[in-house]
Amino acid sequence: MSPNILSPSFLKGLETSIRDVNAAETLPPACYTDPDFYAFEKKAIFYKEWLCVGREAWAKSPGDYFTTTHVGEPIVIVRNRDGILKAMSSVCQHRAMLVADGHGNTRSFRCAYHHWTYSLDGKLVSAPEMDRACDFDMNKISLPELKVETWLGFIFVNFDQEAAPLTPRLAAATAVLEHFDLGSADESSVVPELNKEPWNWKVRIENSNDGYHANRLHAGPQHDCCPSELSSFPDLPADTATYFRYNATTHVDYSTNPTLKALMPIFPKLTMEDRSRCLFLCVPPTLTMFARCDLVTFNIFHADGPEEMSARRGWLVAPNASKDPLFKEKLSTASASSAPIVAQDRYVDKMVQIGLRSKFAIRGRYSWQEQAQRDFNNWLVPRYWAASGDIEAQAAE
Repeated sequence: MSPNILSPSFLKGLETSIRDVNAAETLPPACYTDPDFYAFEKKAIFYKEWLCVGREAWAKSPGDYFTTTHVGEPIVIVRNRDGILKAMSSVCQHRAMLVADGHGNTRSFRCAYHHWTYSLDGKLVSAPEMDRACDFDMNKISLPELKVETWLGFIFVNFDQEAAPLTPRLAAATAVLEHFDLGSADESSVVPELNKEPWNWKVRIENSNDGYHANRLHAGPQHDCCPSELSSFPDLPADTATYFRYNATTHVDYSTNPTLKALMPIFPKLTMEDRSRCLFLCVPPTLTMFARCDLVTFNIFHADGPEEMSARRGWLVAPNASKDPLFKEKLSTASASSAPIVAQDRYVDKMVQIGLRSKFAIRGRYSWQEQAQRDFNNWLVPRYWAASGDIEAQAAE
């Protein structure tokens, strides 16, 4: 680790990453590899920002739950008896055993270790053989709770109980996704598998909205119909919690499959303009979306360490699309055709992470087609600066 990784000069130097894209440079490589910087990010970003955990469809009915983690913190999402979504730490308040794992439906959460039992609201309701414990009040014990907010069917949580609401700062994203009507979309209720990935979380987010590489790394008929030079980057309010880019296509109703046309029903409210472009959208630090006329895929990212993360991938389609007798085959075709592209991206992410560790790694320059990377920096850097003030105040005490 560089002894100056969190110094005022290092953090001030990040200003060059939020200049106009044609003058900006990338974040320092240490921001993607250094353990101390990752520890700083946990406080600056992940303990303060809204983090996507999944879809409401994954917990539809009372008792439905699923588990996840963010920055190593085990979390359980559950719909309680009143139909309200709750997010809690899944760490038993006795000996730190996890009280939930995986997903399913339950009446309560019982620690398998010593059978302490918690209600769907997180309150301790049973603690065997604790009657001799001095000053033990079961009514004062519960699973720590996180704030919960939903947006277009996505569930977000926040460790900071004082955090400002997320939805008002997603107005631009809500508007651009309006015609997809994601709140009414058809989707799977199956919780997707969590895949481990050996690179920094920012490497993956940057790749997900990088048009510059698409017609190069992924050169071929599928991506040639969505040319990088047709990218556009709308101006967004300074306090927005999202950024996105449009990418015009060479023909209407383009989709990523061997036919180069929509296989599944087109989202019914889309305009001709919507049907003539793709949308790449990010709600940092945890959610990305790729929207085309018949299919929206999303990724939920989880930072697990300075050089490791995990991700869940899901899909959304037009209402009732899954009732088509051939829906599974059509979705399988779309998934299979994207598999080689996903493999290329995974290979690049792995190689980039290796390169970032090199003493020869520098702060590179951006192409105009990498405006989304600069927009990501513009979201990150002010949060780093805000947290650096906290560090300086603590050091002065």
